[in-house]
Amino acid sequence: MIRLIIEKEIRELIGSTKFAITFGATALLILLAFYSGARNYQVSVAQYEAAKREDIRQLEGVTDWSNVRQRRVMLPPQPLAALVTGVANDIGRTVEVQGRGELTPEDSRYGDEPVFAVFRFLDFDFVVQVVLSLFAILLAYDSVSGEKERGTLKLSFANAIPRARYLFGKIAGSLIGLLAPLLVAILLGCLVIPVLGVHLVADEWVRLALIVLAGLLYASAFCTLSVMISSFTQKSATSFLVLLVVWISCVLIVPRTSVLLAGKAVDVPSAEYLAAQKSRFSRQTWSEDRQKMSNFKPSPEAKGEEMFKEFNKFMSKLGEERDLKMKDFASRLNEARQNRMDAQLRLSLGIARVSPAATFSLAAMGLAGTSIELKQHYRKEAEGYQAAFAGFIREKTGMNPSGGMIMMRIETDRDEKPKPVNPAELPEFRYSPMSLAMVGGSVVFDFGLLAFFNLLFFGGAFAAFLRYDVR
Repeated sequence: MIRLIIEKEIRELIGSTKFAITFGATALLILLAFYSGARNYQVSVAQYEAAKREDIRQLEGVTDWSNVRQRRVMLPPQPLAALVTGVANDIGRTVEVQGRGELTPEDSRYGDEPVFAVFRFLDFDFVVQVVLSLFAILLAYDSVSGEKERGTLKLSFANAIPRARYLFGKIAGSLIGLLAPLLVAILLGCLVIPVLGVHLVADEWVRLALIVLAGLLYASAFCTLSVMISSFTQKSATSFLVLLVVWISCVLIVPRTSVLLAGKAVDVPSAEYLAAQKSRFSRQTWSEDRQKMSNFKPSPEAKGEEMFKEFNKFMSKLGEERDLKMKDFASRLNEARQNRMDAQLRLSLGIARVSPAATFSLAAMGLAGTSIELKQHYRKEAEGYQAAFAGFIREKTGMNPSGGMIMMRIETDRDEKPKPVNPAELPEFRYSPMSLAMVGGSVVFDFGLLAFFNLLFFGGAFAAFLRYDVR
């Protein structure tokens, strides 16, 4: 009996005009999301390699490693970030690394291409979150109330079908009719990636499969929700209107409201306030160091070049001491601000997860490595490179020159010209993306929430349909 109900539901669903139109549009958008994602990744890789070459080219002609005071490192493009953009284009992707000092990421994709700040990328996350959920509503909003209006619901129960079996067959048929064709479109999209020359490693294929699974759970939640609302209403027009309000709330209102509520509940000092505090402390330490510079006296036996070497060592030591003070002060300020930001973020995401749309988006961003944690992870990777860069320069010059440091040298007439430095000797910045283990906890929780939404809506539909007037 259940099999007949499922087959009937699938035939009616796939044979309808609304399915042909909505499926065609959604499948086209899915394929377009994969295609544009692969193309954007290729462009990003080309720009990244060009920027690295330019960074090396700027060192041409430099003959002294002590003049290499900074190195630019960039966040390399990741294939899955092109499919689930997340915050990857909202953070500073470039960091000027010096031998010491606080790192300040700069340069955002939207700084160079502001149109993307207005019209966001058509990525897989957007297609699933917005289009696929609306597709599920359009197909299932009249699954019960529409049957009643057409008179087929009363006719079906003239055969004494148990209501639980009937509802289960309706939901199962709707899910199969919705997800099976879309899964074919998604698989075709996955084939587009290697065809365009974007090769994913095994870990990235696993992540992509999990993103697709999360999308299917999300779509099924909206499909089950549609059946539930349809079981509470007597007219399909009413069902559609209620579902449209719920869809707008889940996709647009709840995620944005969560940010506003969290911002009101937890106050976070602004970045400008921290910058002013750090600038004030920096001026204070510089004032103290200038007094020490004026009191500097070389050893009596030091003459000529030896005197300047002593001065440079003195300045290097002074700079390192100043850097330690600045780091300690900045770390305390940053830690206090970061703690409040973390509290605000936890509250915001906790409220946002009331919406299935936000839950799916957070799961997809976590799996793609473009979640809110990307900024801190990239910063830690850059700080690790900073230590390697400082060690290399210290090995070459015996000191750690950087911004805010004065050096003196003696120029002598020599017959042979100094040889230029070899930029290839510089340590290479190797970025390690966030592993699944790092994001696994939040992703598992989001998958559990999506499954919970499905069960909740199924239970609501079952409870409503048991009391539904089929006449």
